[in-house]
Amino acid sequence: MKPVILAEKPSQAKAYADAFSVKRHEGYLEINPCPIFPEGAYITWGVGHLVELKEPKAYDPKWDKWSLNSLPILPDNYEFQVAKGKYKQFTIVKKLMKTTDTIINACDVDREGSNIFYSIYNHTGARGKTIKRLWINSLEIEEVRKGFSNLQDNRKDLLLYDEAKARQISDWLVGMNGSRLYSLLLQSQGIREVFPIGRVQSPTIYLIYQRQLEIENFVSEPFFEVEAIFTATNGTYKGKAKAKEPKREIIQELLAKHAIQPNSPGVITSVEKQEKRTPPPQLHSLSTLQATANRLWKMSPANVLKTMQGLYEKKLVTYPRTDSRYITPSEFSYLSSKVSDYQQLIGHPFPVTSLAPKKRYVDSSKVQEHYAIIPTKKIPSQSVLAGMSSMERNLYEEIVRTTLAMFHNDYLYTETKVTTDVNGLPFFTTGKTEREKGWKALFIRSAKESEKEEPSLPPLYDQEKVESDIGIKEGKTMPPKPYTEGQLIAMMKTCGKLVEDKGETEILKEVEGLGTEATRSGIIETIKKHGYIDVIKNIVSITNKGRVLCQAIEGNLLASPSMTAKWETYLRKIGNGEGSQERFLHSIGKFINSLLQEVPTQLKSKNIDIKLIPPTTSSSKYTKYKQEPIVLCPKCKEGSIVARKGFYGCTNYKQGCTQTFNGFFLKKKITPSQVKLLCTKGKTNMIKGFVAENGKTFNASLALVEGKLKLDFKE
Repeated sequence: MKPVILAEKPSQAKAYADAFSVKRHEGYLEINPCPIFPEGAYITWGVGHLVELKEPKAYDPKWDKWSLNSLPILPDNYEFQVAKGKYKQFTIVKKLMKTTDTIINACDVDREGSNIFYSIYNHTGARGKTIKRLWINSLEIEEVRKGFSNLQDNRKDLLLYDEAKARQISDWLVGMNGSRLYSLLLQSQGIREVFPIGRVQSPTIYLIYQRQLEIENFVSEPFFEVEAIFTATNGTYKGKAKAKEPKREIIQELLAKHAIQPNSPGVITSVEKQEKRTPPPQLHSLSTLQATANRLWKMSPANVLKTMQGLYEKKLVTYPRTDSRYITPSEFSYLSSKVSDYQQLIGHPFPVTSLAPKKRYVDSSKVQEHYAIIPTKKIPSQSVLAGMSSMERNLYEEIVRTTLAMFHNDYLYTETKVTTDVNGLPFFTTGKTEREKGWKALFIRSAKESEKEEPSLPPLYDQEKVESDIGIKEGKTMPPKPYTEGQLIAMMKTCGKLVEDKGETEILKEVEGLGTEATRSGIIETIKKHGYIDVIKNIVSITNKGRVLCQAIEGNLLASPSMTAKWETYLRKIGNGEGSQERFLHSIGKFINSLLQEVPTQLKSKNIDIKLIPPTTSSSKYTKYKQEPIVLCPKCKEGSIVARKGFYGCTNYKQGCTQTFNGFFLKKKITPSQVKLLCTKGKTNMIKGFVAENGKTFNASLALVEGKLKLDFKE
């Protein structure tokens, strides 16, 4: 029998098919007989999750209506269903799986890829099949063929599935129970809003809220320092005395004590030079790339991941959802053989320092499922580069330059520390002189970034006499800055630093904070969508709705990053075969029951600022917009889509339906008639005047794909 290969999505299936000769059929591809598959094979695909957990009402009719009396929602067994709109593809996959004896899991090589494969496989009813695992980090033809020639068994994969399923069910339980509990209790206080709760979302929102409070409660205080501009034979430099005082008078007394006037001459008493070097940066993981792209180009983490996925599917970069910054000798071998090709690609030749692998980059012991993000062996032509979007080009070049930096010299500079004496008061100066740019020549950074570096100094000599311009400088203490989206990714990864308990800090460090490399950007997008945070000009701020939620969960484990980290620790044990799904879900059940007992009393004793969301907000803000139903909701098939402020949403939202449409898409207003077409036909007519990131306008249709709007250029 021909083996059946299941890919996660059509684009992944196409990338596999590129490595073979294939025939196309509806919903699957057929590989012609070849050395790897002597009898041929079938490649089919999911569309992400073809199978999802059932809604609460499917277990018990009492869970259909939101009420405190019907909580907790804790089914005895968890049942799955084919996701709405995906039944046709599921039927094709099911038929192929049932008529073969060997199935190859070729979904993404991570926890979620295992979950997608096994949830589909189990739901088809196929049993007793031999299951193999494709485990690759690149979609290049050579790597795909090598991967299919060396398939792995599914022991590790089954453990990852157990871990992923435990995570999926626990998130569902926390969301279903927590969202209803807090929404209903806050509604009883007059706040007519729905408050979605999430195992990782809620502590993330709370950390943003804490930063906002720090900024708002910060009291700025003045301080005074002595600063001088010295003029030496070869140029000027700045110096500062070690005196920082809250009152100007104290500084004035210090200057009087040393009989210092604004132009009192000085003498250089010490010039200490130290040769220093900075090695090239480590290779990128997804989160370091997201943080870099956000800092340099204000790209959102979600856009970075989406763009990287596109580059991965074009076979130009390796698997992007990685938390590793290391590669193995195998990857280093091909990179070192292609250094000159990569240099030509970015138009920057340089003599290679060494072709020997260094532990800073090449360490098999630090590579688990995936290695760092690096360019593949495929070298794009100049026309391919020219055809990339600016985001693709920026990210691709950042990866190529970071990889090339491995083969470049260290950045060499001389750090100079100067002491200048003025009437017995020492002034201190630190500066640096660049000796060799080394790897830094690969990166063109903005002038603003260069300003942060220490200033370069003119040649200065011991016992040299200098002229002075001395003054009192007034400053004031500054509040912490709000997070940017890139800093939010870094904060989620390192939030252990924000936790006081040492034991909990260690746990957070071990699991690398909140979320995983693959999910953090999605979490940020979700809390944006729920209206808990705003991101304006890349600055993250808490909304009034977010404040109310944080006031409500304050002091509760839902606000604690440590809680989700402890759960993540146990989930990893399941993935390593050391923990049990049943035990984990039992502890989640106990947690939910404790929430139901404690939260009602806690909320009564809290001073939640309900004025932030006035009781009239919900009704008044919607009555301004037409409430007539536009069309039947395509997701729940029960509610209607109506116009809200700035978006369209389902009337069934209180029952958990999350279908919404933005009121604008790429600066183009979406009309009710277009929403109707999307829900009935799945696609609009041609719409003119979308505005791209580069400011250019273009025309396209909009299509509804898995509940989300996508551009369609077919016409």
